Amino acid sequence: MTTALIDTVRRGTEIFDLGRPFVPGMPQSPNHPAYTHALQRRHGDMVRPDGGSAANDFISMGTHVGTHMDALAHVSHCGELYGGVPVEDAVSGGRFSQLGIDTVRPLVTPGILLDIPSARGVEQCDPGYEITPDDLDRAVAVQGVEPREGDVILVRSGWDRNWDDRERYIGRDSGVPGVGEAGAEWLAARRPSAVGADTIAFEQIAPGKGHAVLPAHRVLLVEHGINIIETMNLQRLAESGHRSFVFVVSPLEFVGATGSPVRPLAIVAAA
Repeated sequence: MTTALIDTVRRGTEIFDLGRPFVPGMPQSPNHPAYTHALQRRHGDMVRPDGGSAANDFISMGTHVGTHMDALAHVSHCGELYGGVPVEDAVSGGRFSQLGIDTVRPLVTPGILLDIPSARGVEQCDPGYEITPDDLDRAVAVQGVEPREGDVILVRSGWDRNWDDRERYIGRDSGVPGVGEAGAEWLAARRPSAVGADTIAFEQIAPGKGHAVLPAHRVLLVEHGINIIETMNLQRLAESGHRSFVFVVSPLEFVGATGSPVRPLAIVAAA
């Protein structure tokens, strides 16, 4: 750590937790196994001679449930993964030998928030709204932040306000706002370390269409090798007024997996 960084830590920092709590029944994509949690052993099931007792848990979930990061192995197009790797060459022993989440290094890097509703003067984007390059350009101009290569870019639609309404947040019938193919190309051109959003699928979901077609995933994961973080809580960070910060995230090292739960943090110097 540099002296300047140590001094900043000593003076104090404010940490914004951008992850969602994991609870049974939380909003999630219907395409993935749900989160379940049970006590395997309760206090009193086994008591040690000195009176001590321990409890432990069993957790089951898909790797794309809750706040999580997509590995490059998560999506293919016409039988190929990022870098033109044939899917059949990347799978071995029931897991990915290439491009799995275990190949993603921990990130400690500059991050920026592009708060689209704030830039447009609304509370949240409409259901099924496509966030366009014009929207992204407007957010950059209004908020005075300019993405640089290696930054993490977080795109807020305001849909995080609906988290406590499970069916609305999932948006099966109404659709969900997010970037479309053109917006994904805009993001990829900035060469970020990763991108993230406050919705389950990151990208625009048209009303009644579900996850039938996901062009932004193709653009980011398959064509440009950019990891995606989904189901983020960006509301408190947006309300704070901070648009740039130190971003910290690390996926669990599930060898050969297509994704991992994460707990992203945005860190700013305390006022």
